[in-house]
Amino acid sequence: MKAEIISVGTELLLGEITDTNANFLASQLPPLGIDLYWISQVGDNQARLVEVLRRAWQRSDLILTTGGLGPTGDDLTREAIAEMLSEKLEVEPSLADKLRQLFARRNVEMPTSNLKQAAVIPSATPLYNSQGTAPGWWVERDGHLLIAMPGPPGEMQKMWNDDILPQLRLKCSGEVIFSKILKTLGLGEARVGELVSPLLSSANPTLGVYAKADGIHLRLTAKAQSQQQAEKMIAQSEAELRSILGEHVWGADDDRLEVLVGNLLAGKALSLATMESCTGGLLASTVTDVSGSSAYFKVGLVAYSNESKIAYGVAPEIIADYGTVSREVAQAMATAARLRFEADIGISTTGVAGPDEIEGKPVGTVYIGIDWAESQKVIASNYPGNRIWVKHRVTSAALFELRKMLVALD
Repeated sequence: MKAEIISVGTELLLGEITDTNANFLASQLPPLGIDLYWISQVGDNQARLVEVLRRAWQRSDLILTTGGLGPTGDDLTREAIAEMLSEKLEVEPSLADKLRQLFARRNVEMPTSNLKQAAVIPSATPLYNSQGTAPGWWVERDGHLLIAMPGPPGEMQKMWNDDILPQLRLKCSGEVIFSKILKTLGLGEARVGELVSPLLSSANPTLGVYAKADGIHLRLTAKAQSQQQAEKMIAQSEAELRSILGEHVWGADDDRLEVLVGNLLAGKALSLATMESCTGGLLASTVTDVSGSSAYFKVGLVAYSNESKIAYGVAPEIIADYGTVSREVAQAMATAARLRFEADIGISTTGVAGPDEIEGKPVGTVYIGIDWAESQKVIASNYPGNRIWVKHRVTSAALFELRKMLVALD
């Protein structure tokens, strides 16, 4: 079954809100064995919405729309579907009564404009909306299935889970689509692509390579008659990828570096202190995003100026001799953070986040220092991109290196 999602609302095109509905629905279709081929966004314009719906009707078996079911004049999804199918909209008395009862329970007089939400076409079966006033539609005609849902995510998801998903399960062929994501760091996208190129040509499971702020992600997707069979196919390819990429694989699916690092620190009863320059506190903030991080995180210092670095324990002659952005200063920062607050591990970041060079060093030049009782380590790298991108990539790299160190302690 080929599926298409159409998100309706001019606010989406203006960037005022993020289309979380499409993301949610896209995640719901693979377990049903439904192939999602297209996602579209269209504004509150009936002519353009009809055009998008007609195109979807011609090429897709299942069409899912969200938004445009409200009571105002710019809510046009019902009207557009009716025009596309050449069917007449008429108010359904039972739906109108339910709307009136809903407003009566709220002790509010129902505006006349809300009556449009009770309008249906002959091909549409209304879908109850327990969270709002806009019923959905289930439309089956000419071998196509069109499901219209309200735009507010809470309303849409409740309707999907309660009414739509159970019905779709009965219609699906029994095939499932199962995906797994492997997360890597330390290699560029092109290099990862070269290493895994033999698997990129596979038709089932398929492999995709994507650049993210926390590294390069590899998505394996298998289609099979059962979940067990699909998982077996994925496991075989995953083992091959892990063999190729080795220690660069740091996690899978919903894994987060800060959670993995936190679990390792807690499990080994080790404490952490940070001193940051170029990341401006983002590393400490990310570490403390994890519930229970107070068990292992002692302090996060933002030493943005040379004066603050010196005040926290970095020798002024190191800065004078080697410069702020250097291996030596990165190591001194990590050591100072560890010793000053009696932590087991100190970690630091210093670099050039941009947009201008510092001390003749180009934007993206970064040093990450790690200091613990057994050893010291400085990682030098370059992360091109804008200021925000550099800060996030350096934070991920620092956590990745810390995780490697903690794993090696086993």
